[in-house]
Amino acid sequence: MRLISTRGDGGRSRTWSFTDALFLGHAPDGGLFVPVSIAPLPEKDRAALASLAYPERAFVVARHFLAGEVPDDVLRAVVQDALNFPVPLREIEPGVHMLELFHGPTHAFKDVGARFMARMMSALGGLDTPLGPARVGAPAEAAAPVTILTATSGDTGGAVAHAFHGVPGVRVLVFFPIGRISARQEAQITTVRGNVTAVAVRGTFDDCQRLVRQAFADPRLNAHLSLTSANSINIGRLLPQTFYYVHAWMELARMAPDPEVVVSVPSGNFGNLTAGLIARQVAGVSRARFVAATNANSVVPEYLDGHGFHPRPSVETISTAMDVGDPSNFRRIRHLFGAERAGPEDSRGRPNADDHGSPASRSLGDILSGSAWSDDETRACIRDLWLRRGIAIDPHTAVGLLGLRRELERRPGAR
Repeated sequence: MRLISTRGDGGRSRTWSFTDALFLGHAPDGGLFVPVSIAPLPEKDRAALASLAYPERAFVVARHFLAGEVPDDVLRAVVQDALNFPVPLREIEPGVHMLELFHGPTHAFKDVGARFMARMMSALGGLDTPLGPARVGAPAEAAAPVTILTATSGDTGGAVAHAFHGVPGVRVLVFFPIGRISARQEAQITTVRGNVTAVAVRGTFDDCQRLVRQAFADPRLNAHLSLTSANSINIGRLLPQTFYYVHAWMELARMAPDPEVVVSVPSGNFGNLTAGLIARQVAGVSRARFVAATNANSVVPEYLDGHGFHPRPSVETISTAMDVGDPSNFRRIRHLFGAERAGPEDSRGRPNADDHGSPASRSLGDILSGSAWSDDETRACIRDLWLRRGIAIDPHTAVGLLGLRRELERRPGAR
């Protein structure tokens, strides 16, 4: 797999390997790394997925991305060690299923990407771990210490701190907004010692993210500290999130061959949704539609409704991990749907605010809709599911369920 910057121009621009992108975090021009192209799985691999367990399915997808760059034995060891917890698909209402991504060590879906990324950096970066060769084709002494900067709106910080804790050759700084994350999330970040440092910021997640962006924009600081990110802007954390989408579709296919699937993704910085859209192309699930379900921080649903893309300061809600007013990964989503034909990005890589109706936005709108939900609606959804089904869900899941219910009203028979 070769990668290009979102500020690139297709095959005419420089491309990078996965290893390059993993350790750089973002492209030198300030853009985010995206695949030059996304090939679907070969038919024989797709057929084999049906009888495999989740970790083996993940390995097949990972090998599809990384064949020729990461040896199979190294990749298999990374996948098996990182994804050593279940990801069950549970029916919560007739025809409605919830993919449970909270069985990892920090009970956040970010465990999947953070653990894979940490172990992949160990395997490819010359770090001293039992997972395999120090770096493919390079001696261990070639590795330089890496400094990871991560901004968190809640669950990313704990997942990254846990995944990288004790990994030799890596320093981690986690920036979190004071009073904007739960007590448990703060404890997961601040009680880890050793190579992990928590940085409390008086402000919002957007302020934390801005500090990280400013550090990455300083070439001297980058060179001195070997900076990279463990946020979803790093392709090494985003790609493994494709694994569980493919897994979910395989599980649904057991229940109903070739179902029309609607996937509602609770969205903040839009990394999870980006992974889902990539997985859709890899798995060849042409009938899958997505819903970008947000809280009151609704800049993307507004864009999808034709009102332009207008980032603004985030507002505080009860679904705190989604309190993002300027989602970084939206530029990736647009690039996947031909944003290079849709008009220029501004100096921060954000799309032209007035490009709705362009080929890119029309193509995106064919498979993606958006919805935004208030705290009152979120609370009512939590209460309703508990009273009717005895199932407890968190506010982020409730936002996703609300988005799914609305979309299913428009598409009877979908799952």
